[in-house]
Amino acid sequence: MTATLITGANQGLGFEAARRTGLSVHTLRYYERAGLVVTTVDRTEGGWRRYRQLDLDWITVCTKLRATGMPIKSIRRYAQLVSAGPGNEQERLALLEAHQAEVTDKLVEIQENLKVINHKIDVYRGRLAAGDADQLWAPTA
Repeated sequence: MTATLITGANQGLGFEAARRTGLSVHTLRYYERAGLVVTTVDRTEGGWRRYRQLDLDWITVCTKLRATGMPIKSIRRYAQLVSAGPGNEQERLALLEAHQAEVTDKLVEIQENLKVINHKIDVYRGRLAAGDADQLWAPTA
């Protein structure tokens, strides 16, 4: 089913999970403490965390939600709904659709900001090509 992650004798399983997810070990632990991980992460006899592929896949979802601006509180709520099992799919969908709308709005704003940046680049390139870049506006003291 899902394989555990096993690394060399001197490395903790958490380090391998961190490498695979691109997160720090500290962040992985934080995700657990914050209630963002939907399963209980197993431990080895030596106390190392043993992340399954399922855990890593879920953590990847969480990082995507976080990277797009979803608050930890909302990710935690989503994780709680998923952990609760069937019967709350409509609430999960509503949570994700609300986040999708926020991300879409941010993308529109970023595109508008990018237009301004692109215009400024075009102005500088044009002035440099024309040899009159020294005529660009600069503040004076």
